[in-house]
Amino acid sequence: MKNFSTKFHPDSHHHAKESQNQETRKQIKETIEEEEKARCEWDFSLSTIVSSRNNSTASISDALGVIEFDQTNSIVATGGIARKIRIYSLESLLPHESTSQDVHHTVCLDHARAGDYYICTPAKLSSLRWKPGSDGRVLGSGDYDGVVMEYDLERRIPIFERDEHGGRRVWSVDYSHCDPAMGASGSDDGTMQMWDTRSESGECVATVQTSVRRSAVCCVEFNPFGGPIVAIGCADRKVYGYDLRMMADPLFVLDGHRKTVTYIKFLDSVTLVSASIDGCLKLWNSDSSNVTRTYHGHVNNRSFVGLSVWRDGGLFGCGSENNKVFVYDKRWSEPVWVHESSSTGRDGFVSSVCWRQAGEDQCTLVAGGSDGILQVFQGKRKSQTG
Repeated sequence: MKNFSTKFHPDSHHHAKESQNQETRKQIKETIEEEEKARCEWDFSLSTIVSSRNNSTASISDALGVIEFDQTNSIVATGGIARKIRIYSLESLLPHESTSQDVHHTVCLDHARAGDYYICTPAKLSSLRWKPGSDGRVLGSGDYDGVVMEYDLERRIPIFERDEHGGRRVWSVDYSHCDPAMGASGSDDGTMQMWDTRSESGECVATVQTSVRRSAVCCVEFNPFGGPIVAIGCADRKVYGYDLRMMADPLFVLDGHRKTVTYIKFLDSVTLVSASIDGCLKLWNSDSSNVTRTYHGHVNNRSFVGLSVWRDGGLFGCGSENNKVFVYDKRWSEPVWVHESSSTGRDGFVSSVCWRQAGEDQCTLVAGGSDGILQVFQGKRKSQTG
């Protein structure tokens, strides 16, 4: 009897196809499991609440618009409607960290007790940024009157002032990591201006106007990884990237949001995250100008609610107009964690967030509200065997 090769046997083709289908199903299952793992890798808890002694007036006078960790990740600066820069040490915000006990309850403090000190400012603040290379001594600010200032925190006095935006609100300030004496500011006047703090008057070294309609520039960020790129987000719904060596035309344009871009952050040298009042975050590849992923779940259609990225952990944090804090994993389009904040008023919302850029299996996220309440969250990576 002649032996037939199994590849010509009718049943063998069926079995091969079934085997291929099983392998495909296995791959799909593994992909779903990987996405599920990204959904539940972290346990977050509320460690500290910092509020004003008189909460009845907090929503009017003490709304927080910006939170920034310094380069050592041990000092926090906040600013907002109260015309104050408040400085906190992380140790004072997490008092139970100094003990060996594993404490899980929430500590309640007031700003006067938790803060190290504050500096009064001439106007409401919309932006703060620590100056690179200053060892936590110099803090830059942008305000509602269109003025950029620097403060020496050791002497607690202003050391630099620049008023070149025609009195229009400065939404964002940042410093170059290649040359920290170079800063940039984005304003309601429709321009992003770069300036040199070594000049007493803050000499303008470059001005960018992204549109003929002079759409407001709402956010500015230099590439923190040292590349010669600055990214700006605008009210014309786009993000523009410029090479500092040749700023006549944008190096890339990221077009995908339906409304004003409020924040732009570098996740790495080519990957950026943007936020918009269209209620979405978007992950971009600046080399291709393509959207990698869109994140949705938070509510944002009119206000600045903050955006911060924890680069080592691949997590994004943002606020929401329904008074919740949202955390997204870069691999998953829906939030991996949501916390509803207590508010002193019906219209309260989470208006600012900032990650501490430290740790691998533990993380810290600070959030501020329109009611002036500061919240400190800590996260721990879940055990792989748990």
